[in-house]
Amino acid sequence: MVGKRVRELRIKRGLSQQDLGLAIGVTKVSICGYENGTRLPNLEKLVKLADILETTTDYLLGREIPVWNDENKSYIGSISYEDVNFITELRHFPNLYNKLLKDVRRSASIINKKLVK
Repeated sequence: MVGKRVRELRIKRGLSQQDLGLAIGVTKVSICGYENGTRLPNLEKLVKLADILETTTDYLLGREIPVWNDENKSYIGSISYEDVNFITELRHFPNLYNKLLKDVRRSASIINKKLVK
């Protein structure tokens, strides 16, 4: 997962393997190894990769999904796989899903009150 995401983000930002390697203090060969899955970055390099690629370590490790603004292609934040699974399951109930989306804050408050009792 790390390699695929590093490659995807590196290309999206117009960086060569050499450029990215220089930015985090490793060789082009190391970046190639990360992308091909034959090497894994240590914790320090993983954090530097996330900083340079403007993402999170969780995303690089496959633990979250980035959310982008479609209009200006800017990064909004991320969502966990658990949240995605919840939303996917909720969509199996279209009437409920649509009702919850009409006023998300109110819906969350009502659900919270019912569950906390």
